[in-house]
Amino acid sequence: MTIRVFATGGTFDKEYDYIHGTLYFTSTQLPGMFRQGRSTLDIKLKTLMMKDSLDMTDEDREIIAQNCTDCTEKHILITHGTDTMDLTARYLAERVKDKTVVLTGAMVPYSFGSSDGFFNLGSALAFVQTLPPNIYVVMNGQHFLWNNVRKNREHGLFEKINENE
Repeated sequence: MTIRVFATGGTFDKEYDYIHGTLYFTSTQLPGMFRQGRSTLDIKLKTLMMKDSLDMTDEDREIIAQNCTDCTEKHILITHGTDTMDLTARYLAERVKDKTVVLTGAMVPYSFGSSDGFFNLGSALAFVQTLPPNIYVVMNGQHFLWNNVRKNREHGLFEKINENE
């Protein structure tokens, strides 16, 4: 099984500018993370953009959707900013069919060393291989269907909207 991985940016890939006190993008952290995790999976990585998800537009979401539908792989992992991950999941659910698509991200940049990104990436890789076709958000060791997830900003984690589903 080949897993297609699309990087889109988000906190996951941000780095800290110690001089200016700001976060910025250079390139995705994913190749180093795959090496560090000693992944033996067949992964095809493509960077689509390096954006904060608060700056993401429907045009950006269309680029993501088009890449998902155009690729031959049936298992897709997307790294994405957490602030609008649910919006992109909803957008993809309307456009991508018959594929298992998992979106994941981080609350703390991977480059900080204390990030949840490494754990979320590992969880997402496991879930993308085992879940049936649909669109999912994977955070905090859990998977959520695209239409039953929200970011709890007060607690800094993702949760189901409806616990009965």
